[in-house]
Amino acid sequence: MGKRPGTVLGLGDHMIELTNEDAVMFREPRLTKGDLVGYYLEVAAHMLPHLEDRPLTVERFRKGVKAGGFIQKNAPESYPGWVRREFVHRKKTQAPPVEHVVCDDVATLVFLANQRCVTLHVPPVRADMLDHPDQVIFDFDPPDEGEASFAAVREGAQQVGELLRQLGLRPYVKTSGSKGLHVIAPLDRRAHVDDVRAFGKAVCEVIARQYPGTFTTSVSKEERVGKVFLDYLRNGYAQTVVAPYSVRAIEGAPVSTPITWQELRDPEMHARRFTVTNVRPRLNAVGDPWRDIRRDPGSLDAAAAALDNLR
Repeated sequence: MGKRPGTVLGLGDHMIELTNEDAVMFREPRLTKGDLVGYYLEVAAHMLPHLEDRPLTVERFRKGVKAGGFIQKNAPESYPGWVRREFVHRKKTQAPPVEHVVCDDVATLVFLANQRCVTLHVPPVRADMLDHPDQVIFDFDPPDEGEASFAAVREGAQQVGELLRQLGLRPYVKTSGSKGLHVIAPLDRRAHVDDVRAFGKAVCEVIARQYPGTFTTSVSKEERVGKVFLDYLRNGYAQTVVAPYSVRAIEGAPVSTPITWQELRDPEMHARRFTVTNVRPRLNAVGDPWRDIRRDPGSLDAAAAALDNLR
């Protein structure tokens, strides 16, 4: 018996034949690979500006998310030649650089979904200047599940957001789609990655000193018990964060979703509030709250100097 032909999509200059569209990727709600492709196709216009020119790391699930998957950084040789690739050199090692996929167009996004790439992760840098971030990232990780712990996460994000504004930066916030929140402020790419990481650490330390019973910057799990971990480590070289509008490999298919600061104050807001089911009508109704994130990048040097004056 021959293979049943799949749907063929014409996207730009490329034709993509979907395969195994009925394969179940999520059991609750029941979502197939075809549904996953359809989701990414529908949100592409909002998602692509956050992916463009950034080397991707993906999570692939060949037999659905419940069966487990794997992290993939390299672009396989089997990928078509039109898929853009960029090398990321390893830091402090003689190992060869890793050739990553860069997703600049709808065809690449759909191709990756057809390869069962459920979750996409992006670095806070663009491919032409891997040592000079255009974002500083703050990740808020709760101590445990529950409404009370997420209230502390919400408070941490609000405190960091307010401090960044005092320092002359323009912060944005999104749900992680898993447990916490991410706060990101755009930068003008003049600062080196090591300086951005040091600045992120300094900001988190200020908040942790002000509220020592609630927040910590310690990477030790023993010292993090009962506290929100203020994670600045995603600002290191070749580190990543889940991309805006990326699906998480968790039953329920939650989506990492940009929100407004006003929405963050809603007591019903939580990390998995938005899913593949409800994020699309939201985008149709209100658009992307991060659509202007690259319009007004800030100066890390000026922000760091302002922080020194506050401490």
